[in-house]
Amino acid sequence: MRFMIIVKSTEQAEAGIPPDSADIAAMGRFNEKLIDAGIMLAGEGLMASKKGARIKFEPQGKQTIIDGPFAEAKELVAGFWILQLPSFEEAMKWAKMAPMNVGDVLEVRQVFEVDDFESDEITEEHLRKEQAFRDATVKPITR
Repeated sequence: MRFMIIVKSTEQAEAGIPPDSADIAAMGRFNEKLIDAGIMLAGEGLMASKKGARIKFEPQGKQTIIDGPFAEAKELVAGFWILQLPSFEEAMKWAKMAPMNVGDVLEVRQVFEVDDFESDEITEEHLRKEQAFRDATVKPITR
């Protein structure tokens, strides 16, 4: 199973203030643990929302562009990890080990897999195409 651990943003991150060197070093050590355990598929930090935009899809194909920054820093995403683990409990165990500061928030969510959909609409052809997509886009971690 794959899990996304979402790092919620903070007012400091939204102000564009980078983490200090001690926090960066601690995060690097944590990422190395994830890689050494063979469970990290991806992990990135995101720039402040002032460097982003939202696209709102509306009726009749209309799209509204909303430039950042966005209000409510605690509702924004500042970064993420994608981990391959056997269970939600294991994902929670790893998330609890993340080197976060007081007041920081992580959100753990399971990523949908094709097998999670119980439907007659998912054909063998769809499963083959989905696997081919994964093979072409998800590269295994090499050490």
